Amino acid sequence: MFGVVFPNRSFPMDISSFTQIDTFHWILDMNTFVGEAYDSIREVCIFLLNNFTLPPDKALAVYIQSPGSPFLYCGAVTLTRPSAVLSLPWPEPGASGQFQLTAPDAAPLSAKIGVSVEDLSSLPSLDVTAEKKIERLAMKVGENLFNFMQSFCGVDGSKLVVPMDILDRWFKKFQERAKRDPEYLKGFAL
Repeated sequence: MFGVVFPNRSFPMDISSFTQIDTFHWILDMNTFVGEAYDSIREVCIFLLNNFTLPPDKALAVYIQSPGSPFLYCGAVTLTRPSAVLSLPWPEPGASGQFQLTAPDAAPLSAKIGVSVEDLSSLPSLDVTAEKKIERLAMKVGENLFNFMQSFCGVDGSKLVVPMDILDRWFKKFQERAKRDPEYLKGFAL
């Protein structure tokens, strides 16, 4: 049906490594895999196996759960996207999340990765972490532009006035800095 691999941490593991909760839900207890160092696992690659046919309107969704927290959606695979490397942004133990596979009054004793067959249309995105990285990048670039423009602003009544070529100057400076220092852009993606 499906398999997972933790890059640089494991060999591929198939569905037999997971505990099947019901027809559409599986759990991997991270205690049996890494013990209490679950939060050192930052990525998982999930893939559909060749003999598995998932209906076109369904997806295999991946969730993570820290001890005492509900499950948090990380991303999914589909027939058109049969594999994905997903970031695992482990929530703080006891933090709230989006999805609960265990009984509300049963606090989990260890971190878990959950896999669930779900309607594709009900999922927010196939890769939540990638969207958050893009959003964070856009915010940092916008902040950089704002700070640059602010240093050239004048005030005219209730309006801020900037030179007409300010965007060209900022973009040129941004490009030059990126060429000089390859690490500069990496700082925006964190």
